[in-house]
Amino acid sequence: MSEKIAKISLDESSMKKRSPEAEHERNVAIADLLDENNFEPRCMKSGPYNIHLAIEEGKLVLDVQSPQEEKHSKVILSITPLRGIIRDYFIIFDSYQTALNSANPSKIEAIDMGRRGIHNEGSQMLQDILKDRIVVDFPTARRLFTLICVLHIK
Repeated sequence: MSEKIAKISLDESSMKKRSPEAEHERNVAIADLLDENNFEPRCMKSGPYNIHLAIEEGKLVLDVQSPQEEKHSKVILSITPLRGIIRDYFIIFDSYQTALNSANPSKIEAIDMGRRGIHNEGSQMLQDILKDRIVVDFPTARRLFTLICVLHIK
């Protein structure tokens, strides 16, 4: 299938140093995304695609390149609908990391369930935001949501 992401990069210049846990999440999301994804930009018809993710002036920028078509397109979207869910995700992510070091297994499991629920909600919102410009399946949206969160680490 050619309607997929072959290469993805993040705008490292806008990010602060990440914790080892956040770096791990980033690496896993990228590896999983490159292993399996469905990415269909409506402005291009021939993948696979090279993607560069960035946050510029409060907007999500997906710089999409199709080497086969020698075509390049920037998809710029408002990040405002995701701000609250990203904030909530960081709060619960921090709680989860703290719990791993000190909580009992049932508390860790409860926090992890909440973390997955917020992640799923953010992924669904991202799919909805992208749908007019780029079609992605849910697993691809989940991995992209993780990477968008990484871009927001302050």
